[in-house]
Amino acid sequence: MTPPSLRAEPGLRSRAKPRPARKAERGAARRILITGGAGFLGVNAAVRMIEDGWHVSILDNLSRPGTERNLKWLITQHPADTTFIKEDVRNASALNEHVKSQDAILHLAGQVAVTTSLADPATDFDINAGGTLNLLEAARKHNPEVPFVFASTNKVYGKLEHNNVACKESQPIDFHSPYGCSKGAADQYVRDYARCFHMNTVVLRQSCIYGAHQYGTEDQGWVAHFVHSILNKRPLTIYGDGTQVRDLLDARDLSLLYATAIEKIETTRGGIYNVGGGPPNQRNLIEVIDRIGELTNTKPTYTFSDWREGDQVFYVSDIGKAKDELGWEPQIPFDRGLRDLVAWAASVSS
Repeated sequence: MTPPSLRAEPGLRSRAKPRPARKAERGAARRILITGGAGFLGVNAAVRMIEDGWHVSILDNLSRPGTERNLKWLITQHPADTTFIKEDVRNASALNEHVKSQDAILHLAGQVAVTTSLADPATDFDINAGGTLNLLEAARKHNPEVPFVFASTNKVYGKLEHNNVACKESQPIDFHSPYGCSKGAADQYVRDYARCFHMNTVVLRQSCIYGAHQYGTEDQGWVAHFVHSILNKRPLTIYGDGTQVRDLLDARDLSLLYATAIEKIETTRGGIYNVGGGPPNQRNLIEVIDRIGELTNTKPTYTFSDWREGDQVFYVSDIGKAKDELGWEPQIPFDRGLRDLVAWAASVSS
């Protein structure tokens, strides 16, 4: 049985009066800091926020392949609305100045692969747990009213063996793999800063996100990895039997949720939301590969290998809470989103 301390309690709110979110000065563009903002999620979120009238500060150490390309594209498209800060969330002292003038913080920076966490658990912890705590402390000390949205992961629920139903926020958390532990620790810190320090923090437990500007790898970002590999006629390796099920969400839909969570901070404060494509957008790996083959007029080639540690056989998000409380649900069906991803990947393929 999962200990009570590890059970998610999505409806819990602090009884203390929450801090009101900081308001931008009249006539000035609101400002948002996006950590990991040169990653594919960050770029999509930045575009959404800019379209909504925000000025975006991108904080990124540019360590992940593709981030420099994404950053160059974003600054070229939106030079007046984008500021770049080359920094690492592990550098605690450097974060103080960057949080002070912000009207919102979207924390996307992180180590993103289970396999990498198994190879180097200490670095994984420093980035995901330590980096998140650094950012929370900077905000607590220098901008405690700021809406603070954190990108968590479905991996906090563990392997969910024998599960075949959509996952609710009431599912007990059960960290599996160093990545699950580091993200889970960060997840709980973000949540607890709403309770203990009355900050405007929100946790979004994300499922499989895909979309333009994603340079996926075998270890993370598997839909984009499949697309790029098939376009370039590279063989794939499937870990497991290929029947693993995930609910798939277009990054543009996720970006809308980021914006909504910030705008409705009085509702979302202290909350946890499962975020994914939901049952209508669930697919298994083989189905996705076959569909990419149809869209690219190719016959993908692949081999099978052993299951990887911590892999979930079935994970689909129950997104009813986000729909009921925020009026949000995916607008882009997976077939359409995948078609758009293939078109974008073909346009940048070497």
